[in-house]
This record gives sequence, structure tokens and C-alpha cells, in this order.
Amino acid sequence: MIHSEHIWRRFDYVLFGVTILLIAFGVLMIRSATQGAIDPTLMTRVPDQIRFAILGLIFMVALSLMDYRLLSGLQSWIYLIMVALLVLVLFFGVEGDGGVTQGWINLGIRVQPAEIAKVLIIITLAHFLARRYHEMDRLSTIIRSLIHLGIPAALIFIQPDLGMTIVFAFVWFIMVWAAGLRLRHIALFVLIMAISAPVVWSQMEDYQRSRITTFISPQSDPDSYYNIRQALISVGSGGTVGKGYSVGSQNKGRFLRVRHTDFIFSVISEEFGFVGGMVVLGLIALVLMRILYGAQMAPDAFGSLICYGVAAFIFFQTVTSVGMNLGLIPVTGLTLPFISSGGTSLLSTLAGIGLAESVIARRRRI
Repeated sequence: MIHSEHIWRRFDYVLFGVTILLIAFGVLMIRSATQGAIDPTLMTRVPDQIRFAILGLIFMVALSLMDYRLLSGLQSWIYLIMVALLVLVLFFGVEGDGGVTQGWINLGIRVQPAEIAKVLIIITLAHFLARRYHEMDRLSTIIRSLIHLGIPAALIFIQPDLGMTIVFAFVWFIMVWAAGLRLRHIALFVLIMAISAPVVWSQMEDYQRSRITTFISPQSDPDSYYNIRQALISVGSGGTVGKGYSVGSQNKGRFLRVRHTDFIFSVISEEFGFVGGMVVLGLIALVLMRILYGAQMAPDAFGSLICYGVAAFIFFQTVTSVGMNLGLIPVTGLTLPFISSGGTSLLSTLAGIGLAESVIARRRRI
């Protein structure tokens, strides 16, 4: 065990500082995106984000001080709690702001169990793979890891939440790759995905299929393409340095829908231009670099895989969020980490940072 004073000495203050900076900037952008709103739910977005940020930072520090290896012995309970939360959604789930996914539970405040599960699955899958680090050449190990992930992923898919399901799949791939996934297994799973694609398509909701068909052929549904078109206008009109904070016409004119969540990168680009957008992406890239450093220097496979899992979901959500704002990929509803409005999303991201900090603080000495 490492004494707390040693932990603070080895604490990654760069990662902590950049995290604080991104959260603060996110609050400012949510304020800009909701300024002048008459919808009561939008008017509370800024104070809600601040409250969740404070709670998340406390949680992050607590996880940093805790030895992450203690979680290994609790992995069975963590997995059961994760599945139980997702099952509760099936019976008591309420709709989010978009009105298409019943993925929240109302506990006085709305909580999204899928976001909580995103962090919990990293812990349990890291434990599973760490114990089988030398068995990754066996197909049975890969299949069992898929079953381990598949139960919560299936519960999320039927909410329905395709975006978060894909996040789970990406996290699984990165973690098993880091654990030693063989190339021959990759070819097999590509074949399985190709065969199962029609089945997945048939189980998707109409709005999910519409997002994909609209991305492929915008002319097929001009109304569905409206927000993507407005996002592209916002990004293009920002130019090099933007129009200035809270003065963007697309934002203030409310041409952009869900501009405080899904399309917040368009608001950033309009108000701070190409330079502002690249600075934000550069800061997130720095976060990823520090977490990957933690993975490289972790004292054991469990800690290393936790870091890879946290880096995976931050990277994937960032690329997906920016990509859909630029019209490069279909709209998924995923948030931009640290920036977008969303209490549970922010909590899960900060919990991930806390786990990474715990690993980094206990890194191997060079």
C-alpha cells in the first residue's frame, strides 16, 4: 500500500488541470448554448452541470486516493450491480430530452444507468482479461469476454440506445486488443459482424435506421438532415477564429437543435472558429496521452487495461461527436466528453479519470 502523501506526490496534476479546464470551458459553452432559453429544462442546464461537476470532481479525487486493486476483489458485485441497474431501466425507465430512448431512471434527478455501466464494465472486463492474460490465443477466452460484455450491451441496445451499445463494443475491442487479441480472431469477428448486420438492422428502431439512411442520402429526408445542415453552417461560418463568445448567429438564432449536447462542437466552432475547435481537441488529446502513459506504466495488467478502457470511451465519443457535427458519420446522440451538457455523462467521465489517476499514482518506478 502507498501512503496518501506518496499518492499526492505521484498524482498526475497535468491530467487533473486539463480536466478542470475542459469542464470549465464546457460550462461556458452550455451557458452560451442555452442563453435566453425559455424552456425550464434548458434554463437549469448550467447550474445542473456545475453541481454534477463538483460532485464528479469529489468522486474523482476519492477514486484517485483509493487503491484501484481493491476493485478486483469486488468485480462480481460490481457486475451484478451494473446488470441490476440496466434491468431496472426496462421497468422504470423514463425518456431523455430527445424523447426516443427510455434510458434514464428518475431518482429525484434523472440518472442514466448506461453511463454508469460504461465505467463498471471497464473494471469487470479488465479483471476478466487480466486473469486470462496468457490465454488470449484461445478463441474460448475471446468468446467468454464477449458474453461478459454482451449481457449489459444487450440490455442497453433494447432501451434502445445504439450509440452507447457501440461504445461498449469499441471499449471491448480496445481492451481485448491491449490484452493480446490475435489477428485471426479479428477476421472471424469481422465475418460474424457482417453476418449479423441484417439481424441488428431489423431490430433497430425506425429513427435509428432513419439516421443512417439520411447520412447516406440526405435528400431522402430533408427534415432529418436539417440539424446536420445547420451544424455544417455553424462550423463553416466560424472561420479561423470565430465570431466571439455567445454571439454566433446559428446559436443565438436557435437554428441548431440540441446545441447544448449533441451539437455543442458546432457552437464551439462558430464562436471560436477552427482555432478554438483545435484547442479543445488538443486538450482532449492531452488527456488521452496522460491516460495512455498510465497504461504503459501501470504496475499490473489490471491497471493497464483500466486505463486503456477509459481512454477508449473518451476517444470514441470525441471522434463520434465531432464527426457527426461535421457530417462525417451518422448522428448517434453521444456527448462530447467534459463539454456537453449531461450530468451522468460527466460523472462517468470523471470516474474514469479518477480510476486512471489511481493507476498512475501507483505506477512502476523507473
